[in-house]
Amino acid sequence: MKLVAAALLAASLHTPAGHDVPLETTDVTFTTTDGQRLGGEIFRPAHATGSLPGLLLVHGSGAGNSRRELQAEAKAFAERGMVVLAPDKRAVGYSKTRRDYSQLADDALAALTVLKRQPGVGHTGLWGLSEGGWVAPIAATRSKDVKFLVTVGGPGLTPLRTQVWNATNKLDRAGVKGSLRNSYVSLHRLAGDAGLFPEAYYDPAATLGKLTQPVLAMWGAKDNQVMPAESAERFRANVHSGLTVKFFPDAPHALHSDENTLVPGYADAVGSWVKDVAAGNAPASSAEPLPTQESRSVDTPPSPWWESWQLMIGGMALMLLAFLAYAVRRLGAGTWPARVLAVSGALSIVGAVYTLMSLLMASNGAGVTTGPMLLGRPVTWLAAQLLAAVATAATITCLTRWRTASGRVRMVAVAGTLFIPWALYWGLLLP
Repeated sequence: MKLVAAALLAASLHTPAGHDVPLETTDVTFTTTDGQRLGGEIFRPAHATGSLPGLLLVHGSGAGNSRRELQAEAKAFAERGMVVLAPDKRAVGYSKTRRDYSQLADDALAALTVLKRQPGVGHTGLWGLSEGGWVAPIAATRSKDVKFLVTVGGPGLTPLRTQVWNATNKLDRAGVKGSLRNSYVSLHRLAGDAGLFPEAYYDPAATLGKLTQPVLAMWGAKDNQVMPAESAERFRANVHSGLTVKFFPDAPHALHSDENTLVPGYADAVGSWVKDVAAGNAPASSAEPLPTQESRSVDTPPSPWWESWQLMIGGMALMLLAFLAYAVRRLGAGTWPARVLAVSGALSIVGAVYTLMSLLMASNGAGVTTGPMLLGRPVTWLAAQLLAAVATAATITCLTRWRTASGRVRMVAVAGTLFIPWALYWGLLLP
């Protein structure tokens, strides 16, 4: 009887495949667990008959992403015989509870309920892109309505570790060399410790191990935002419910050849796999060979207390205040080593912070804009390094004159003494 039922279901899934399939669209709304009203759009083949699998699309990172950002996938998957819901992503209530992925998973299940109620929808599943590769598995462990799971560019490691790998790749492609690379890593760790992006230390391994549904996990072999080989290794080590791992050569993170075009074979792979699973013919676990990953990610555990963001920012602020207080009041007077220390130390701190924040603000999916470069460094970073060396020399000179120094000079010398280890940590005194 099971074989007969599966055969009948497979026959009922018949719909023409290809880009010329006419589609019907319907606007829908759904309500989240915290009462937000969100919208979405359903895509379905116009002339399909019988029961069709339903697929809910789960967004990548960013608050308030629109359903329009998922239209290429929604149309392509619907053309291959699915009823697809592309929802809007919440714009508020995001990153407030520090359990963002849990909230987003509940949002996905609220949208899935609407999809499940659509006429002609049979088995339903989830598709998650990038951040959705963290969120969709959480949702899948919470509902029996999720019969299958598809991830694209799904990260297998923590968000902070993934983001650090992504960020340093951008510096490498921009030709940045030297200590700035490690300093940029430290900046991301500080941001993670300060809670400036959600779920920094969320490890998906336990969630992947709880999955009971068949999983199709896909990556672009040239993904430079999420570690494709390492993520696939983690999926293979933790998913025990039936896993198909597929890579697309020369493809980027989202498997798009341009903004509105999916890479060849991607939609067909999803369509055929979902059709088989919905018909009760889930394929045996399989994994294509891992692609070459140019660099491995590095572990990014929470910082110890001496590297905490409070200590780092508080210490920097105190040094800067001490330098500025002396420089403003004693610019035309006082001992020359103290004046040099105050000015060079303050400018070095400002230059370092400016460079790091500029890189962060100028970073996007395509890479990072560094501004003018010299010797493999942005000129602002190189200037901050030179000023740090001057401040170090001036600090040593002030300390040799400690016995005869005034109270103000001693104050700036203490600030300079604190500045040296701080500058070493942030790479200002390193090549």
